Formats: sequence, C-alpha cells, structure tokens
Amino acid sequence: MGKKYFGTDGIRGKVGQHPITPDFVLKLGWAVGRVFAGKGSRNVLIGKDTRISGYMFESALEAGLSAAGVNTQMLGPMPTPGIAYLTRTFRAQTGIVISASHNPHHDNGIKFFSSEGYKLPDEIELAIEQQLDQPMSTVDSSSLGKASRIDDAAGRYIEFCKSTIPSHMDFSGSKIVVDCANGSTYHIAPHVFSELGAEVIPIGVTPDGLNINDNCGATEPETLQQKVLDYNADFGIALDGDGDRVVMVDHLGEIVDGDQILYIIAKSRLTSKTLHGPIIGTLMTNLGLEHSLTKIGVELKRAQVGDRHVMEMLSKHDSILGGENSGHIICSDRTTTGDGIISALQVMAEMFKSGSTLHELKDGMKKYPQSLVNIKVDRKTDLSQFEPIQKAKEAAERELNDNGRILLRASGTEPLIRVMVEGKDHSQVDDIANRLATVISQQLASNT
Repeated sequence: MGKKYFGTDGIRGKVGQHPITPDFVLKLGWAVGRVFAGKGSRNVLIGKDTRISGYMFESALEAGLSAAGVNTQMLGPMPTPGIAYLTRTFRAQTGIVISASHNPHHDNGIKFFSSEGYKLPDEIELAIEQQLDQPMSTVDSSSLGKASRIDDAAGRYIEFCKSTIPSHMDFSGSKIVVDCANGSTYHIAPHVFSELGAEVIPIGVTPDGLNINDNCGATEPETLQQKVLDYNADFGIALDGDGDRVVMVDHLGEIVDGDQILYIIAKSRLTSKTLHGPIIGTLMTNLGLEHSLTKIGVELKRAQVGDRHVMEMLSKHDSILGGENSGHIICSDRTTTGDGIISALQVMAEMFKSGSTLHELKDGMKKYPQSLVNIKVDRKTDLSQFEPIQKAKEAAERELNDNGRILLRASGTEPLIRVMVEGKDHSQVDDIANRLATVISQQLASNT
C-alpha cells in the first residue's frame, strides 16, 4: 500500500501549500495522537528548527495532539538528532521534528522518531495516514492532553554529545570555526566544542527565522572555508539547519565531505578494532571511498539514497557506520540517527588519538571527480519512460568505458531531478553531466 503524504523523510513541502498548511498539520497532530493514544506514557515531544513557520506548526500540532488526548512536551529549537535522543530518554511515545533540514526557510516539514529514537516504521506511518482520512473529533474535556515545556533540553543533549568520545580527550589548543547555518544547533554546537577545550569561533548563530541555510552551513560552506583561512584555524565544522549533516574544512580551506568523513571514522574504528560489518554508503557515494576502503580491507555496500535506506541496511548487515556524501553520517555505535555534531566529534577524536591534522586524515581517500546537475521539475517524473534519455545515458556509459558511473534520480526531498556523473577525468565528467541534463530538460519540456 503506497503512502499519500509521507516521503523519504517525513512530510515536507512549501509553507502554505498543501500539505504544509496549518489546517493539515492540526489534523496531522490529531492523527498522530489517535495512533498513539492509550499507549505507554501518552507523551509526545515536539522540537523544531529556527525557521519562522515553526511557531505556527508547533501550535497546530499541540492543538491536534491535545484534541486526541495526548500530552505534549515542547523542546523549542533543537537539532533533529537531539530530538531523537530526548525521545528515548524521556520514554516518549514519539518525537516530532518540525524542520525542512537543509532547505530554505520557505519550506518546512514534519518528521517523526519512534520511542527508541529511530524513524517510524512504515506500518505506523500508514496508520497515521489512515487516521488523516477520518473526520476529526475531540476527546472529552477531562481527557484532553496537556502541554509542558522541557527547559533543560539543550543541556541534556550537549552532555550526551560530549559523552560519545572518551572523557580524557581535551581539545585545548585547537582553534575551530563552527558554522551552525543559523539553524537549530546555534545554541548547542559552540558549547559542545568549547566545553571540550577548543577555542571556538562561531558563525551562523544569529537566526531570524528567514536566514536558515542562507549562504551558510553544510550546503554552502564557502563562507566557512574563508573564515578558516582568515582566522588561521585548525579546521572548520559546518552543520545544516537541523543538525543532522556535517561538512568539515581543513586548515588549507579544503572541503572534507561526507564520504571523506566516513573514511576517517571507518579507519579509526578499524584501528581500534571496534568496526564490524560493512560500511554502508549510497548510490551517490564516491567511487574513491569504495576503492580506499577496499585497500584497508573494508567492504562498502550501497543503499538507495536517503538516511532511512542507510539505516535499514545498517541493521540488515549488523553494521555500525554508514552515511551519505552530503554529510549525513550515522554512527550507530553512538546514536540512532544521523548527527552532525557527534560525527564531527568522532573525527576530532581520531585527530587527537593519531596526532594527525584533518588534511592528513582525509588525504587517505582519493576522490574521483564527480559532477552533479540539478534539474527543477514541477511533478514526479519516471525517466525510464523516456527512450531518448535512456539512449543518451547508455551512450555516455560507453564513453566512460567502465571507469565511472552515471546516476539519474529524482530527489526525495526537493522537486529536482539529479544527474550524477563520476569518472577519472574531470572535464569529461562535467561535459557528460551537462549533455545529459540538456537531454532531460528538452524531453521534459516537450512532454508538458
């Protein structure tokens, strides 16, 4: 049975357009309450990032949950992985995140965590959708849910992040720039790293509701690159708007992406003899990671794009480490979901242990040139139905001659078709990606 509203990461869209409207989110809160009412604690946590529409949707969810007889505990601005953690520690029935992650402020979304801190299973999402199709009702006034606020949420999560590396590690003498993307880590990440001894230069820590992910953070790390050079910092850390992604910058101002971070952590776990199972990447994972891991005797397996698919494969293969080149890294021996702060801490721990710079650590992995072109679309499109597109792809694959990869896919979180081409020659890769993008654009335009 297909889902009507839930995508790869909750329900997401443009604010004011169905389903990201106050009336729908009100009923969504009620539907969630109906599914969880009468189970366990009857408590639900709600957290959000810093985009302005979060206030509106927070109130709508609270009202809907109350009408269904479920209590809410409000966290305020809180990173997505922090909400997953607090959902577990407060023994809540579910944790609700109001966020569109790395998207701009005019988008928003609702995603959920189970009581164990994992994404909701399909059967629960389907049960919520079934309730959404029912007429809304209100429990008796004596059974209405109550709302309260958890005032020490940030402090609890800060301590948890610090606990994921050995207590003897002290980063005194390190100068780091931390870009919080004007998002939900603005009041958390600087404290985590400074309390571990580092000199922290924070940027992207003045959210105004509209500037989340705007020319800052993991999706646009150019400002961080320049700040690392300007301050002569040892390295930089860029998080995205909801804190589940991280990209790093070494002391030379060079980007260290999710694939390189995965390599560093994997090699560290291998050295400490705590690595088990393959590393889980995705269809977008750079060939360079696969080849570098093979050299040190570690297998890479590829999941479909999306953290849900990575997590499913981690569980299937009893693995502890996986992620995406975008910087969404899951260290399942430390936490239950992608966590930008915790992933950065694992890299810092390896720097401390090995005495190596970030540049030296990432230099162990040689990346293949990769070109990614995004094509905006106004509806879901099955590219396999377009014969000229498939023929162009086949011709390009022959041109690469088994020395690269081509991936055409629809984004699960944005209205985009992504064209990814990877190979040994940068100019060839760029040329093929642009040619394929042109063919796709022309075919889609002629089909409207």
